[in-house]
Amino acid sequence: MKKILLIATGGTIASSESSEGLTPSIDVKTLLTYIPEIESICHLEGISVMRVDSTNMNPKLMARIAETIAQNYDAYDGFVIAHGTDTMAYSAAGITYMLKNLAKPVVFTGSQIPIEALYTDAKKNLSDAIRFACEGIRGVYVAFDGIVINGTHAMKIKTRSSDAFKSINFPVIAEIKLGKITYNQLLTYSGHLDKLSEEITGDFAIDTKVCRDIFVLKIFPGIGTELFDFIRTQYKGVIIESFGIGGIPNVDEDIVSKIHELIEAGVAVVITTQCIYEGIDLSIYEVGQTLGRQKVIVAADMTTEAVVMKLMWALAHYEQIDDIKRYMETPYFADRSY
Repeated sequence: MKKILLIATGGTIASSESSEGLTPSIDVKTLLTYIPEIESICHLEGISVMRVDSTNMNPKLMARIAETIAQNYDAYDGFVIAHGTDTMAYSAAGITYMLKNLAKPVVFTGSQIPIEALYTDAKKNLSDAIRFACEGIRGVYVAFDGIVINGTHAMKIKTRSSDAFKSINFPVIAEIKLGKITYNQLLTYSGHLDKLSEEITGDFAIDTKVCRDIFVLKIFPGIGTELFDFIRTQYKGVIIESFGIGGIPNVDEDIVSKIHELIEAGVAVVITTQCIYEGIDLSIYEVGQTLGRQKVIVAADMTTEAVVMKLMWALAHYEQIDDIKRYMETPYFADRSY
């Protein structure tokens, strides 16, 4: 049987009621008592590395998760991370970029209702994640409400419902019903499986260095230009959520010119979209083509969560805009399709 390590980090799944609301308090040993049936399919051990509400998750804590995996990498066949849902997509993406040449499965999961509650979704999610970790499919994933998602394409889209996560711009990897895993045949037909199965070119390594000097800006009608002057002096990178397929205002409030100033000042500018699906294309409209002639970084169909974590990693490892752009626009574990 496979040997799996459950890494507990807190979140709703491990929360109990307190006088001030839910708070993470349950350790990994207690979590394991709720899924005794798993003993029949794998050797399962656990470790608690933190007890945080995932609202307080940050790159430093993500690094602790990555380091725990690295420290135990040779001893286990797969890893399951019990994590809060609010920032799970960020952590799944962050761990993807921190762990290089990963040859084993790392599966994130959590719940909308605490595991000790009567109608919890935690036991099923935890059981499903462990079962998928036994499959030996390399990479980082999110298992939630009976589906498995590529870790760089997961997004939380609901605040209360059990089907809180969706796979954005990438097929669902598999479905899990009554403990049975069924892989999505579309992965093979569409060629996505080949993207997930790229040959490993080196030894497993961990690199948790990131730069947090980034800003995420959502464009809105009437936005002024003053903010861009502030960004130019305070940040090394900015992610701009444009309108639609890549629209940025260039009349009256000329944001396009301000973007040019940012790039000239050495700020890495990433253009993504406010739309959840299908990504951007700067070749369609005149304003987009104007942007495209500059050294903007095109996020394609990446999620904002993945763009944030990838940009943090890129800024910590590259100084030149051309190098940052090359890394950001090169698919890594199928985090973008074009």
